[in-house]
Amino acid sequence: MRTISKEELKELYDKDFPLWVEINLELLKEKAYDLVDWENLLEEIEDMARSDLKACISYLAVILEHLYEWDNFRHLTEGGGEKGGYRWIASVERGRGRLEALLEDYPSLRPKVLKEIPKAWKYARIELRGWLIKNGYNPDAFNIPKECPYTYEEAMTRDLKKEVRNDKG
Repeated sequence: MRTISKEELKELYDKDFPLWVEINLELLKEKAYDLVDWENLLEEIEDMARSDLKACISYLAVILEHLYEWDNFRHLTEGGGEKGGYRWIASVERGRGRLEALLEDYPSLRPKVLKEIPKAWKYARIELRGWLIKNGYNPDAFNIPKECPYTYEEAMTRDLKKEVRNDKG
């Protein structure tokens, strides 16, 4: 391994990230712990864990958004291009599947996701307002609640297909 100073290694973090990773990995394998860029390495490890949680929050936000659209806006889509909002049902089911797959892979995230419903709802509200604006409505006229109207359990288990069957028959 070529010799590199701690300062040069820290500079590589911003200039050539893949090389920074390669050198730090080599240093760790050689047990040259005093040369490792610990500050940036620890930050990267934290970011890795956060990225999976962010993905879970993102899936939950989509689920909450489309549940809310199904409950409150499907009458706005009747006869329109969205077929009465049925694409929202498909999106909720896809989101649930993806979220459950992540939680199967990383079970330690499940209790963390439960605590992140307010954050997921914040993102869902942004999308809900955007959907209303895109479709020519004033979002302020719809009083989208600041607090999430759904529990995690409801978001993950409510049977929207059954509701469609009940509406039809």
